Order: sequence, then C-alpha cells, then structure tokens
Amino acid sequence: MCTAEVRSWLHHPDPKTFPYDAVVWHFHRVGKHFAPPELLKLLAEVRDLLPDLRGPWAHVRTLADFLSTALDKPDQRYDYPTYLALAQLRLPTVDDPIAQAPFARSRCDRLTVQLVADALAFEAAVLDGRITLLPAMRPDPDLVTKRCKHGLRAIRPALRRMSLDSGLTEIEPVALARQVGSVVREDTSFDERRALELSILPVFTVHDEYLFLRVLQTFETLFALLAVQLRAAVAALAGRDFDRAVHFLDSSRTALQGAGPMFSMLATMQIESFRTFRQFTEGASAIQSRNYKLVESLCRTPDRERLDSSAFHSVPDVRLRVETGQNTTLDDAYREVRAAGDVSSADRERVAEAMRGFARAMLRWRNTHYRLAVRMLGDATGTGYTEGTPYLAASRSIPVFRTVEALGDEAAKTR
Repeated sequence: MCTAEVRSWLHHPDPKTFPYDAVVWHFHRVGKHFAPPELLKLLAEVRDLLPDLRGPWAHVRTLADFLSTALDKPDQRYDYPTYLALAQLRLPTVDDPIAQAPFARSRCDRLTVQLVADALAFEAAVLDGRITLLPAMRPDPDLVTKRCKHGLRAIRPALRRMSLDSGLTEIEPVALARQVGSVVREDTSFDERRALELSILPVFTVHDEYLFLRVLQTFETLFALLAVQLRAAVAALAGRDFDRAVHFLDSSRTALQGAGPMFSMLATMQIESFRTFRQFTEGASAIQSRNYKLVESLCRTPDRERLDSSAFHSVPDVRLRVETGQNTTLDDAYREVRAAGDVSSADRERVAEAMRGFARAMLRWRNTHYRLAVRMLGDATGTGYTEGTPYLAASRSIPVFRTVEALGDEAAKTR
C-alpha cells in the first residue's frame, strides 16, 4: 500500500501532496532499520526529483529533510542528527542574528512543550488501547504513571510561561497528561504538527524508543538555546552591557537546572528495552551533538587534547570554528573585562558569579548524564564508535571555564 502511494505520487510529483502518513506508518510498523529495500529505492527516486520540484520552498524543504532522515541508513551516513531528525525541528542556531537571542527562550519553550506533551500523549494513548504503534516491550501502568509525573514536572514552567496551564484541572498524572496533550495540540500549528510527526522514525518497534527520541530531542533543544544565549552573553560583555550578560547567563543556568525532570523521565526507560533497540543505532551517539560542543566551545577554548579527541572530530564544523577563531568565548570576554580599567569590581563580580552559577549547573548536568548512562549501558561501548561510559567519566570534570574557577581558587586561598 505504501509503495503504491509513492509510485502514484511519482507520476504527479507535488511536494504538498507527498504521502507522508503512509510512509511514516510503514517505517513505524517495521522500524527504520528494517525498512524494505523497495520502499527505500522509491524514496531515493523522490529525492532525485527534488531539484526539479515546483511549489512553495517550505514544502520542498520539508520533503528534503524528511528524505534525509529516512534514507540515512541506506546512504551510510546515519548519525545522531539524522536519528533525531533534527532538521525537521527547526531549532534556533548560534549563527542567528544576535538580536533574535531574546526570543530563543520562548521558541524553545514551545518546542520543548510540544515534544514532551507528544511523548506523554503517546504513553496515555497506548495505556488506553488507542494506538498499536511500537508494540514491543510495553511498560506497565505504574511505570507510565511515573513517566507522566516526571514529564509534566519538566514542562510545567514552560506551560506557565506560554499561558497554557490555567485550564488544567486534572490531578492524576496520566489524566493530566491527556489534558496537557489536548491543550498543547490545540495550540500547535499545522506545520508544527507535521514537524512532530516526521521527526519520530524509530529504528525498531520497541515502545520505549519513542520516549528516548523525544527526550534526546528535548536535550538538543536545550543546548541549541544555550548556544544562542551564551553567544549573546559574549556580545553583551563586549558591549559592556553587564545586565544583559548576567540575564543570558542566569537564563541558561535556569534552563539547565530545569532539565532535571527530563533525566528522571528518561530513567523510567526499561533497561532491557533500551539495550534491545540500541543494537540498531550503531553509528549514532550523543558525542555527535553539535549544539553541546558549541556550548562547550563558547564557554572557553577547548584544550588541545580535547580538540583533537573523538569528541570534536565527531563535529568537524564546530572544531573548524574553534581552530579558525570564529568563536569568541565567555572566558575571553570576561578576561578582557577583568583587565579593563573602566569596569567596576561590582560588575566584574556579578558576571563572575553568573558564570560560576552556570558552570555548577553544567557540571551537575554532566554528572547526571553520566550516572544515567552507567545505569543503562553498564560497561557496554557507545553506539557512535565511542568507548561509552568511560568517555563520559573522563569528560564530566572538564572545567567549564578557566577564568572564574581560577578566581575562585585564588579567593579560597586568601580566606
């Protein structure tokens, strides 16, 4: 049925009428890793037509991004960004104009709420028997309740900022998850709904992979926000706008701290489920997270050993940015502020304390990530051709900054 619809579309190719629902349903039925060669061949034919397709650019781009995700395995370019279908999510980027930085938080709030609400709606729909998607290794009702509880806690602040929480009346977690799902869906545009639908292509048919994908997409949204805000903080320091610099640093710290419930939600993933579907994710690993490395390299220039490690070789464009000096770091900006004679000690300390607060939140995030990885992976290697938890153990104590931590050490010696 799916192949017939794609063949029919090829006779009258129009990016607005591509049979996404049929193709996505087929991928969900078998898992992307097991997509039939005949379907993949037809999708490759569709991709060959892209340069000649007429119609609104947005529709052509959506189709191109979808095919990039759907065909990553046969193309042998499968990796973390394509596994998470990040191109569909239209995240803010570090190269966006600085003037847009104040709006990045609301943009990321919106996407985070949509991702988590969708994950919870999936859990509730399965519990209600309304969906047959990803039938393997279903969690029991108590686990679903716990999952909903953590997910709702994670998005409550964003729901409040979006003014979507006032009509919520349910108390029991699963019932509240249903209500939140309905409220968020009503607030979601057609394009946003389409992006959500096209950004979930699990590799296998295990239930918990849906949760896994949505949480990782949420983390990518978080680090996209941090990259934008830290770059804005650097620019604010250069312009001696210390209120603005502290605002972006504090907002970044708060966003990191707010990710705690997402880790709790992810920790409800069944270990055996995770180990079942991850055998088909070889080649995709969080070590390939471009946004995480951007955040790291915006804080300070990575040491040579770190820059030459697999961590940065996995994100060559970020590595190039560092090596060609495209990133001015917070360390650089604060060092210049500290050396300047026109900045008061009070302003210097305000910025330093904001940097320390962000660094503490970042180190806590790394440690929580490490503990969860140990629980899930044990001694197993990573799926991006990495050594797994030993890599995380080694990287979790890398200093976030040099300048403020050095100042802290000096201050400690004088007390």
